[in-house]
Amino acid sequence: MAEKVAKCGVKKEKGFLYYLDKNGNVSRSKMARGGEKGGGAEVVSQTGVKREKGFLYFIDKDGDVSRAKMARGRKK
Repeated sequence: MAEKVAKCGVKKEKGFLYYLDKNGNVSRSKMARGGEKGGGAEVVSQTGVKREKGFLYFIDKDGDVSRAKMARGRKK
């Protein structure tokens, strides 16, 4: 299962994509909808998370940074 890496309590707004950027901070970008353009990334929370290989990092339902071990080489 997932484990919390950093508590930041980000409140998610509708129409935005929240992610961990290359510097380890929580950022958001406006999602493209219909004829509207997306983009325009902005940093929401300075967390400075250091990534480890083999883990998937994401913003959980509480608005904190979590990680889960990536599944590799599953059997059929």
